[in-house]
Amino acid sequence: MDDAVPQRLRSILAYKQTEVAELRQRTTLSELEARARETSAPRLFERAIITIAKDGGNALICEVKRKSPSAGQISDANAPEAIARAYEQGGAACISVLTDGPSFGGSLEDLAAVREAVSLPLLRKDFMVDPLQVYEARAAGADAILIIMAAVSDELASELHDAAQGLDLAVLVESHTGEELDRALRLPSPLMGVNNRNLHTFETDLATTESVAAQIPEDRVLITESGIKSASDVARLRAAGARGFLVGESAMRASDPAAFVRSLVGQT
Repeated sequence: MDDAVPQRLRSILAYKQTEVAELRQRTTLSELEARARETSAPRLFERAIITIAKDGGNALICEVKRKSPSAGQISDANAPEAIARAYEQGGAACISVLTDGPSFGGSLEDLAAVREAVSLPLLRKDFMVDPLQVYEARAAGADAILIIMAAVSDELASELHDAAQGLDLAVLVESHTGEELDRALRLPSPLMGVNNRNLHTFETDLATTESVAAQIPEDRVLITESGIKSASDVARLRAAGARGFLVGESAMRASDPAAFVRSLVGQT
């Protein structure tokens, strides 16, 4: 693995490889693919984002997240479906569900529960290290997957993207630096995520999105991620060209998540 990969991410990727090995012992690619294709048709994640972006609105991707390495325990989230309903009521375009267990306290069961509770498209947010996980995501009801460029080679990124396209899944491609964004732009997905969290310090800085926004061509959608806490943050990031906003911790901590989401959606 590249020496530049932060140690905490290295640790996560190591146990992801173990999880994939265990998954291979429980099932096969053909079995997962059959389950994936039997699942109801994907909801149109990409279209939901692009439609709002083209209309000049704010496409909110609101996250169900129990905890994180940087923030610790965020919410017990014993009823993730209730949180998801609040996001939907507030006007979110899509919902992200963290399914990583060891570091984020999530599961595919959370994804399934949220899918039953809302009609919005769902992103499986996890650390993808093998195309098998893409089939697993679709079988569990995901409509989109995340590819984290800091965690994958260009070859693996293409394999994950191809697997997703073959299942009619949308792909959110996440970068943390301008170099990663250059690599991300080689993939055909129009959804370009820029994460404002520094993977070495875990601090967030909205200037990260501002510093690379000009690299994103007009035929792609800039989706800014992490550190968005208020309507003024949305206004600042809109000025940089963002039209998609992935909001997790601040939405989870809000006393009234629906009202909080509504305040961000309405910001111009």
